[in-house]
Amino acid sequence: MNKYAALMKNGILTENPNLVQLIGMCPTMAVSTSLKNGIGMGLAATAVLICSNAVISLLRKITPNKIRIAVYVVIIAGFVTMVDLLMQAFTPALSKSLGLFIPLIVVNCIILARAEAFASKNSVLDSAVDGLSMGLGFTFTLCILSTVREILGNGTLLGFHILGRAYEPALIMILPTGGFLTLGIVIAVKQKLSSGKEAR
Repeated sequence: MNKYAALMKNGILTENPNLVQLIGMCPTMAVSTSLKNGIGMGLAATAVLICSNAVISLLRKITPNKIRIAVYVVIIAGFVTMVDLLMQAFTPALSKSLGLFIPLIVVNCIILARAEAFASKNSVLDSAVDGLSMGLGFTFTLCILSTVREILGNGTLLGFHILGRAYEPALIMILPTGGFLTLGIVIAVKQKLSSGKEAR
């Protein structure tokens, strides 16, 4: 398998941040109440992952080991600030809806983990592809959770009523309990599919 195809598979399936590594759970639970929020958060985190991974990889040989984590945080914070300001300028409603969770990308476990585990040890291109794959894996999970929770919790998808106005929303689905239940079911399905492939 091509190296970059393997990296993409790794981020989306094999080492999916939410479904396998179980990191970055706070934004996953908080913003996955609607598909619009899930897509927005996923794309914002993906942009930060790609850019920060590339820059951290570029500076890896000149970054002193003792202060590497502080350097990573400063680099990540710079890109998060750019993404936050761009969202405020071009998608103000989405920016307001996501609120504090955009600035909190700075300390997102997924981004710091990829900086330490991958970008600090690999080339710029490989690190950028790793950032893209992990970001897409995160976005993929957010979209699945958001779709299920919005449909069952509101009867809508992207704000459009798809189950009819007579549908009685299951309000538990837009509460944290619904998020954990949905995530648990999605993880169980993913593990079942993975174990089935291994058995074959």
